[in-house]
Amino acid sequence: MNSIPTIKILIICGPTASGKSDLALRLAHALDAEIVNADSMQLFRGLDIGTAKPSPDQQAEIRHHLIDAVSPDQPFSAADFAASADAAIRDIVNRGKRVIVAGGTGLYIRALVHGLVDSPPGTSELRQALHDEAAKTGNEAMLEKLRHVDPELAATLHPNNLVRIVRALEVYQLTGIPLSRHQKEHAFATRRYTTLQIGISVDRTELYTRIDDRVERMLSDGLLNEVSGLLSAGYGRDLKAMRSIGYKEAAAHLSGELSIKEAAALIKRDTRHYAKRQLTWFKADPDILWFEYPEKFGIILQQAIEFFE
Repeated sequence: MNSIPTIKILIICGPTASGKSDLALRLAHALDAEIVNADSMQLFRGLDIGTAKPSPDQQAEIRHHLIDAVSPDQPFSAADFAASADAAIRDIVNRGKRVIVAGGTGLYIRALVHGLVDSPPGTSELRQALHDEAAKTGNEAMLEKLRHVDPELAATLHPNNLVRIVRALEVYQLTGIPLSRHQKEHAFATRRYTTLQIGISVDRTELYTRIDDRVERMLSDGLLNEVSGLLSAGYGRDLKAMRSIGYKEAAAHLSGELSIKEAAALIKRDTRHYAKRQLTWFKADPDILWFEYPEKFGIILQQAIEFFE
């Protein structure tokens, strides 16, 4: 049996536009805490407006870690995140502060809390064969293939996430066991921190309204100029960071492929789809306590105080 980890971390999670950054900031003030970012896109320097990154003023109020950590052309995996977050958490705790981890990238949070799943190593031949199949049939067909063998994991993936689709199919073909089951079994094997996980619950209609409003704000705040600057700096449209929601549509508009109206509509649609996948991921975690915010801020704060004491 594993010993109980001694370091406590408060985790704020939930779908995009639910208010995670604002809640984390308020709790950090009340708890004398610092914030570790768990949003995979806010890691990248220069991706500010389209990722709804905390403003310079907010970052000056409360110290944030793992924001602007890497350049847009630098690969950064869930394992990289866990290692970097471990270092940030040790630094925060050693200075006598409390730790809040806030973000919507579920895989990063799982890697931090439980470590990465010990699924079997793949083979380059099988992986190449699956990628060749994807090139012929398309990403949607590969995701549909995954739905037949691992519907639980497939429900959390977008067709564009071909790397994870191929990995899941690879694991199933090698073991006959869905990757989601490997992950569940692994989740009970280890816990790297003592956690209180708070999820922000938002009515679906209200969430979609917030997403639409946020996209309009991003565009009025200069998203197109931000993307133009990144492209001018040599960050190509093929980079993972530049293929993220908001950036790929803005780049397509700048190249004349989409009107601004079409780009805005696509960003809103894709963000809504992303929020649905985030909710599917987080709702599957029984350790998350769900609260409306800001309505239940007092209850959330009391839970956090009792957790840390």
